Amino acid sequence: QVQVVESGGGLVQAGGSLRLSCAAAGSIFTINAMGWYSQAQGKQRELVAGITRGGRTNYADSVKGRFTISRDNAKNTVWLQMNSLKPEDTAVYYCKVSVRTVVTKSLYDYWGQGTQVTVSS
Repeated sequence: QVQVVESGGGLVQAGGSLRLSCAAAGSIFTINAMGWYSQAQGKQRELVAGITRGGRTNYADSVKGRFTISRDNAKNTVWLQMNSLKPEDTAVYYCKVSVRTVVTKSLYDYWGQGTQVTVSS
């Protein structure tokens, strides 16, 4: 089994910064892609930023130039540095990791429990 735990959310004023962390632990052989998704109230969950094992990144247009995703493969951890936050960034942020497990070597997606980010105007 694999556990995914996020941290770092909170309340911040517009223009401020937050850094989200996500750590995966358990029966992990390797982790392929890692990503952050956001889900605002009443809306569908959507990709914010993703990063491959090799470090290639992609971002939603709305966060380009403001958010930075990074990872440490040795620590099975991914971060999302969020700068110049706007009220429209308010959402629950979820971490997703694509894990190849030790036992089966099959690829599975695991989600964290989510962390609330609230940006006040």
